[in-house]
Amino acid sequence: MSQDEDHSRDRILFHLKTRGSQTAADIGSRLDMTSTGARQHLLKLETAGLVESEDQREGRGRPRKYWRLAQRGHDRFPDRHSDLTLDLLRSLRDVFGDRGLEKLIEHRERASVADYRKLVGERRSLHQKLTALAEIRSREGYMASVAEDMRGSFLFVENHCPICAAAAACQGLCRSELAIFRAVLGTDVIVERIDHILAGARRCAYRIGKRQQSSRRSTSQQRRPIVTS
Repeated sequence: MSQDEDHSRDRILFHLKTRGSQTAADIGSRLDMTSTGARQHLLKLETAGLVESEDQREGRGRPRKYWRLAQRGHDRFPDRHSDLTLDLLRSLRDVFGDRGLEKLIEHRERASVADYRKLVGERRSLHQKLTALAEIRSREGYMASVAEDMRGSFLFVENHCPICAAAAACQGLCRSELAIFRAVLGTDVIVERIDHILAGARRCAYRIGKRQQSSRRSTSQQRRPIVTS
């Protein structure tokens, strides 16, 4: 296989990782290659067990073939030495118990919040903060991106989870990731996870937007102590 073929197939794998299921025509259009050329690469990737296809009917006529990453394809992307991580988690739980593991996660959470705030906190707008956060998370292997929707909210997407094996073994890591985002972005921002890799989605995605004034007032009132005579 030539270096050009290797490069083209790597681009297809990356495209499927970040975009999800696609037809050969869609892939060819995005990657500046013919549909036939994309299909030939996909068939060879399928033979290698890296991609798989599914026929989907869209109205009348013949169904269209959509391609997606197979598990071996997902495994091509970095997972931070998952076997070692799982061994360490099991050992920590055995030695220190569940509470000890929770304390470790809490320590990691505080450290991450402090680090992210240094890099994100100076940005003024929510869009600027999310763009900076996406750059940080991408450097850490999450393949993150951010896009604004029609309502002025943002979709923050992470196409890869480099700690997926650890998160599957310890659900507290996923809860902590969400808490980190909320702490870094501030109390005037709502962060909601809408897609979750561990729930079967191809990515983790968050809907993020400014909290409405009435909502902030209501939250403040709820936290106000009750004074009794």
